[in-house]
Amino acid sequence: MSKPLLAAMLSCAGTSLSDEEKKIFAKANPVGISLFARNLEEPTQIKRLINEIKNCVERDDILIAVDQEGGRVRRLKEPYFHPYSSQYSLGALPSDDVAKACKLHAKLISRDLKELGINVNYAPVLDIAYPQITEALRSRCFSDDIEKISFLGKIMVDEYMANGIIPCIKHMPGHGRATNDPHLELPVINATLSEIKKDIIPFKNCNQSPLGMTAHILLPAIDKNHPITQSKLGINKLIRTDMGFNGLLLSDAIDMQALHGSISERAISSVNAGCDCAVYCMGRIEELTELADKCPKLSDVGLERLDKALEVLHNNARRSVTKTEEKMYDALLGQVPVYKESYDATEVLHKIYKQKEGK
Repeated sequence: MSKPLLAAMLSCAGTSLSDEEKKIFAKANPVGISLFARNLEEPTQIKRLINEIKNCVERDDILIAVDQEGGRVRRLKEPYFHPYSSQYSLGALPSDDVAKACKLHAKLISRDLKELGINVNYAPVLDIAYPQITEALRSRCFSDDIEKISFLGKIMVDEYMANGIIPCIKHMPGHGRATNDPHLELPVINATLSEIKKDIIPFKNCNQSPLGMTAHILLPAIDKNHPITQSKLGINKLIRTDMGFNGLLLSDAIDMQALHGSISERAISSVNAGCDCAVYCMGRIEELTELADKCPKLSDVGLERLDKALEVLHNNARRSVTKTEEKMYDALLGQVPVYKESYDATEVLHKIYKQKEGK
């Protein structure tokens, strides 16, 4: 990689790149691009968009990421893609079936992503589902049982990697005690140090993941002034030291209202605190331009972590996915009720931005 990489996961507005977006991506040479429902219609279009992105940056190994957790948070949906269940539903399975279902879940999703050219899944979620957890996160968590979360999380991380997909564990160091949604405001978690050490256990047990994502939470016991995403102390102590995580560290979406300042100020603060890359999701030209001009470049140690993550892409699926495995997955998940929910945090954030723009 001769040209420096922008320490960012950028985004685009629609189902194909505009001329402006092409120029920005070519100039910025970002570590990667995150795709959302607005970018994804059907397989042929998705492959075409990904090829456009790769042609802009002239890199086949650019990270192309998507949130395909399952349940509500799945950007690839029917009729073209299999309807995957939430982590809540997976975690509710009987003990004899849960490991098998989680392995199939990651294997089937890996198949879908690889066929499209997507190489990163922002999953699994390793937060603990405490009773007070916000609705923005509840259905996305396996359980309130730390051992179960660690066990199932490791199964998914290992299976994604074995099938050539880079997983991203989230939200470090644990979002489960938050009672409000960081898309809308900064959660303050007044947990003790012993409670925080409990929350990081699933992440510590899955620290082999090549990618991890921070949480936009304030932990006064660690840092009274900065959310973890922008806390040098929090990242160094909790994520790098206590968790032993040495993978590529991404911020959660810097568009969220939990953070303050211009979009470039948010990115710079996150990278200066220890995030290897800032994740930007809204795909606005003026903000993409700002990030291309002002976001830092990927550091040397960040580049080493990225190279290590990219090694996963050389892994081949252990065997092709069969219709029998799809039927087995559906039969296993048919045992548990679907978690009923109506709150979509991403849609809430989009509505807020549209209101600000007078749309």
